[in-house]
Amino acid sequence: MNNNVRIIAVSDSHGDRMALKRVIEAAKDSGDIFIHLGDGEREVEVMRSLYPDIDLRHVAGNCDYGSVSPDFDIIYAGGVKVFACHGHRLSIKYGRDNLLMAARDNGCAAALFGHTHCRFEGYEYGIHLLNPGSCSCPRDGNKPSYGFLDITPNGIATGIVELGH
Repeated sequence: MNNNVRIIAVSDSHGDRMALKRVIEAAKDSGDIFIHLGDGEREVEVMRSLYPDIDLRHVAGNCDYGSVSPDFDIIYAGGVKVFACHGHRLSIKYGRDNLLMAARDNGCAAALFGHTHCRFEGYEYGIHLLNPGSCSCPRDGNKPSYGFLDITPNGIATGIVELGH
């Protein structure tokens, strides 16, 4: 029995359906759960129709105008809880303290976030952190990317994957 779970995290596609499709195509055979961390709700709906067999979730971003999606999600996977949000409601551009408090208050071992368009991996106050950057328009000088969070019996690991064109 395989107790490993891989969550694929993607963020900030901003209307670029092909960027989101590239992520799904690259990770569909290895990802168990896909989460779009905001600013891509329209693309998510298209991808759900193209890939009905993948578990594709979404949280609202600041540019998902008129969204009825939640501001955050808690994913139960591999025996742990993972907090997922866009980050704008937690002022992520000004620091990670609010994100860390929200994750801790919800009993989460990890937190996924976007909004900054900048990649980040970290471990602070017992919580694994991952911002996958942007799959279409990064702002950190790196190539477009997505991230993964692996949950195994031996612990949690994160990683960033650059997208090809």
